[in-house]
Amino acid sequence: MDWSAVTAEDLVDALREVDWSTPPRTVSEFFSRFTVPRSYSKWTSRLKCNLYYYRTNYFILIMFILGMGFLWKPVAILAAFMTGLSIAFLNDSFAVTFNEKVTRTVRQFSPHLAAKMRPPITVFVIFFSAVSCILWLTSCSLLTVLWALLIALFATVLHASFRTPNLKARLNTFREEFRAVWRNYSEL
Repeated sequence: MDWSAVTAEDLVDALREVDWSTPPRTVSEFFSRFTVPRSYSKWTSRLKCNLYYYRTNYFILIMFILGMGFLWKPVAILAAFMTGLSIAFLNDSFAVTFNEKVTRTVRQFSPHLAAKMRPPITVFVIFFSAVSCILWLTSCSLLTVLWALLIALFATVLHASFRTPNLKARLNTFREEFRAVWRNYSEL
């Protein structure tokens, strides 16, 4: 796939539609080969490819750096976790997977309660957003959050810029591209 033709909006749309229940890539694969891109077009192509291929790893990396930034304030750690969870709930596949797992867990203890537990996805988003806002206001650590988030985003862009896309990432890209073409073909 020609990643230079993909816009940021296309990448964001693809990340919204992707299945987030897949496990992250291994640490040895995530930190294996780094090289400097030869040109600006190669850099943007590599950045987009790595952001798509290692999306779960980058999410974990950002949450880890935010968590490290708030070790001395436990309320701020909980607020960062709730914020990340509420942002993750904006992705439909993540929210549906979470809802099903919570319902399955509750069904083990109370099948009657599990039958009544089918709230819309927006309930999770509103609930976790409200809880995270309350926690941010009580912990008074917004500036620390901004610095930790800036460092996390910088580390993500730095890794995505210098991590050489491997053959597996390229094959995965071609597979996703084939699926998209096949979906369009089968709709006709």
